[in-house]
This record gives sequence, C-alpha cells and structure tokens, in this order.
Amino acid sequence: MDNQPAAQPEASRNPWVRFGPWLMILLGLLFVGFIRIRLLEVPLERDEGEYAYAGQLILQGIPPYELAYNMKLPGTYFAYAAGMAVFGQTISGIHLMLLAVNSLTTIFVFLLGRKLFGTAAGVVAGLTYAIMSVSPAVYGLATHATHFVVLFAVPATLLLWRACEANERRFFFFSGLLYGLAFLMKQPGICFGLFGAAVLLGQVVRNRSVCTRDTGARFLVFGTGMAMPFTFICLAAFIAGDFQRFWFWTFTYAGVYAAATPLAIGGRELLRHLQHTAPVSWGLWSLALAGLPFAWSKLSCRKPAIFLLVFFGFSFLGTASGLYFRWHYFVLMLPAFALLLGQSYAGLRAWWRGRRLAAGVPLLFAAICLWTVYFQRWFLFQMSPVQISQTIYQNNPFVESVTMAQYIRAHSSGDARVAVVGSEPEIYFYAHRHSATGYIYTYPLDESQPYAAKMQREMMSEIESNQPEYLVLVMYKFSWLLQSSSDPVVFHWVDWYAREFYEPVGAADLKPTGEIVYFWGDDARHFHDPLGQFIIIYKRKPAPEAVPGDTTQPAVRSSSRSVFNRNWPQAASMSWPFSRRNVAITFCFSSAARNFS
Repeated sequence: MDNQPAAQPEASRNPWVRFGPWLMILLGLLFVGFIRIRLLEVPLERDEGEYAYAGQLILQGIPPYELAYNMKLPGTYFAYAAGMAVFGQTISGIHLMLLAVNSLTTIFVFLLGRKLFGTAAGVVAGLTYAIMSVSPAVYGLATHATHFVVLFAVPATLLLWRACEANERRFFFFSGLLYGLAFLMKQPGICFGLFGAAVLLGQVVRNRSVCTRDTGARFLVFGTGMAMPFTFICLAAFIAGDFQRFWFWTFTYAGVYAAATPLAIGGRELLRHLQHTAPVSWGLWSLALAGLPFAWSKLSCRKPAIFLLVFFGFSFLGTASGLYFRWHYFVLMLPAFALLLGQSYAGLRAWWRGRRLAAGVPLLFAAICLWTVYFQRWFLFQMSPVQISQTIYQNNPFVESVTMAQYIRAHSSGDARVAVVGSEPEIYFYAHRHSATGYIYTYPLDESQPYAAKMQREMMSEIESNQPEYLVLVMYKFSWLLQSSSDPVVFHWVDWYAREFYEPVGAADLKPTGEIVYFWGDDARHFHDPLGQFIIIYKRKPAPEAVPGDTTQPAVRSSSRSVFNRNWPQAASMSWPFSRRNVAITFCFSSAARNFS
C-alpha cells in the first residue's frame, strides 16, 4: 500500500461538513435503537440462552465447560458476563448489551468506510450496517456471537489499514490482538485473522521485501498480538483443570461437526437463504453491484477496492464455515457488504456529479433504505416481543421456556439442581439454577458422529449422580433435530428415570394453531400428548424411608405406555404444523426455524 491513505475526510470550516456525517450516523443509531428498545423483551433463543447461562456461571466464579459443554470458544461467554454485570441478568439487559455492541460496530464501519473511500461512503456503509444488522433476515434481534466477532474484526481491519499506511508496529500488534479477540468470540472469527495475514503477505510480495528484518518484525508483532487471547484462555483452562474438556469440545468435536455437511447440501442452504431474504436485500444488492464499475474506474480507489474485495472474500469464508449457512452467520458478512455498498455509492456519486445529477444517488439510497424498512414493518414496528419470537422461531419453545423457568425458580431453593433434557439452556438462565449435567444441548447426542454414544452415557450418568430436584423434558422437534440414524437410548432412559423418581408438576403444550396451553398440578399429572410438541416439568419424589434390613432393588425399567412410545426417527421427519401470520413475512422468513440452531 502507499504511505498515503486512499481517501482523506474532507476538511472544512463548514460545521455541516465537519459534523454532518456524525449527525447522520447518530440519527441512524437512534432509529435502530428505538426498534431495539421497543423489542428488548423478545424471549431469548437457545444460543442466547447458552451464552447467558455460561456468563451467569462466570459471574458466580464457575469457569466455562465445567457445568456447560459446548463447541464454541468462550469469548462470547466472557462478553456476556461483562455485559450482564453492567446491564443486568435479564432479557432486556442482554438486549441492551446488543444495542451497545451494535452501535459501536456501526461507528467502526463508518470510520473504516470513511478511511477507505471517503466520508460519504463511510456514512452509507454505517447506515447500511445499522439497518441490516437489526433485520430478522440475520436474526438481528438476538445477541449472537457473530455480533461480537465483527465488533472486534472491524476495528482490527481499520488498524491494519493504518498500520500498512504508517508502518507502525504498535498498530500491527493491536490489529492482531483484536483479530485474536474476534477468533475467541467464535471459531469462524479466525478468517478475519487470516485476512490480516493475507494483507501483510500481499504487501511483502508487492514490495519484494520477503527476507527483510522489517517484514519479520511485522509478522512477529502481528502474530504475537493475535495469539495472546487464545493463549491466555488455554492457560486459564489449564489452571482451572478443564483444559482437556475445553480442547475436546472446541476442537476435537467441533472439527467433526464442521466437516459433517456435504458441499452439495451447503450450496442448497446458501441458495435457500438468498431466496428467502431477497425481498429484504435486493435493492441494496442492486445498488452495490451497479456502482462497482464506476468505483473501480478511479485509479485512486483501486488499492482500497482490492483491500475490500479480499476482506469480503474472507468474510464469506467465515460465514461458510461448516457449510451450514444459518441466518445469523451472515452477520459476519454485513460489514463487508456495507462497505461494498459505500464504495459503490461513492463511485456512482462521483460519476453522476459530472452530469449534474449528484442528488439522484442519495435519493436512490434513501428510497432503497425506506423500502427495506417498510418491507419489515410488521417485525420492526407492529409485532409484540412474544409475536416476534413465535413468528421468527416457529416451533421453538422460547416463549414457553420463560414461564417454565419462572415456575422452577419460584418453587425451589437457590442451590437446587435442574436437568433439562433437550436443547434449551435458556431455562437454566431464567431459573438461576445450576445444571445437573454439562450437556445443555442434546444435538450432539443425536448426530451421526463417533462420540454420540459416549455423550449419551455421560449425560445420563451425570443426571443420575446429581439427582436434580427438577427434570425438564423438552419434546420439540427443533430441540432435538433427530436423524434416521439417531440412537433412541436416551429416550428409553429418561422414560424410565422420570417415571421412577419424578412426578409431573407442570406442562406446556403447543397446539397446531400456535396456541400454548399450560397445565399445572393435577392437570399436569394427567397430561398426555404423544404426537405433539410439549415441555414437562418433573419434580423429584420424596425419598422413601429406609426400612431396616430391606434390600429390595429399585423397580426395573418398565415398558408401560408413556409419552415416549413413538417411533423417534420417523417422528423426526414428520410435518410439524404451525400458524402463518402474514403472507409477506412468511415468504421472506418461513425457513427460519429450519435453518435455526
């Protein structure tokens, strides 16, 4: 790169020129902030529940992977812990944290766009990111790990550009440090660190300075900064005595999980996502692609344009990790997409200015943004938090989990243990109770992977050893994601274990119409819905008084009729009913539940 920046912010004594761009960004943040504040109480989904529960444990002095097993790196757990320490351990507190994180990222996108392509491009990039990052098309209302990844990756990229301009090692170090933190938030964040390394390598090749001391120092400083966060976490896990479990879940099992999806299936998932989100983003994509030839025609913008193109490519690699293409993964691409749009906007504006039509480009951008917001008006301005959850996450028990956890918290002591048999860790967070098993997700137990049988045995052993006061059985399709090859042993075990040692005290039944019906006390004891989707709360029976000399063994596992007598692999492929609330909403987001994990 040249030692001069590609584009400098316009300097002027005119207050509007100096402060107008910041005012535009502020207005965009206030607009998105209004939406987020209105929807602060949207129930947590299961990924949020996992992070919130792990963060809650950290605030209690319990390290990651001791009571909660998962394949994600623990950076987001610590971020949640810090956020909840400031905003509170509540649904609204977690979403206020997202508001702060999203606002900071928007500002960083603006600064990066301004540095690369000028002030106008920066404003467009910042506003685009703010609008798209709140969209249900990327599950923008949920505090996912991807939001924290880009929170660190975008300023790291800004520092990287400045480092290459000024050749200052401190910028290389802090850029690498921020990329390392992005990786710590979630494994796909490593793609941004690889982008940084690729930029340094490209600069070395272009300058033909492969074997110089300065080149070695750059890579050493950048690599040291990038390695520091992960090294610290490894040392912390080793000191806490959980390193073996940490490494198994985040690398051994995560590697198996990431390699499970064939390329053909991944391609279909990508096309499906593009198809269902096209009504939201087609205008922005059209403007971005239309302006690229004009942006690339300026020689002064070639180097930042190439820089952005490489950044876009590595952002896509992060999104494509594992080939799952779940909707919230696309948050990783939003900064690059927003910058691409800002670049195209600047190119079109320069071309139209020469033809005295410069005002047409801002008006066109404003019209596209208004259409994007208008299309999602039901979500952003009309639906209640509960309706939002039920519409986006159809056939997922996120609304029910709040009520069920409140019951457990109200009817148990603070040191009571709870076991949730299903993938709903948000119940632990709401209830403020520790899990009786580290398996806060049951997905690994059902997957076609070599550790599934061992995981099932370990989960059953942990629950039996800890004898939780409450057992919560979640029988929702998307809480299990059963496959034809899934081993049903865990269902036979929980069938016996629940009937032998527990009694039902509460149940939530999801009706085909979308209505949720709750049962408590005697009604819960008589609840039976073998083909529906439901949650049952079991309370442990009082231990029978020991009779001297009595050596009878506990009853054997019976095969009597219960809610578990169903063909599980067949049930996994059943068509599960749900209510559709709006034609336009359904057209854009009807596959949200199928892609959700």
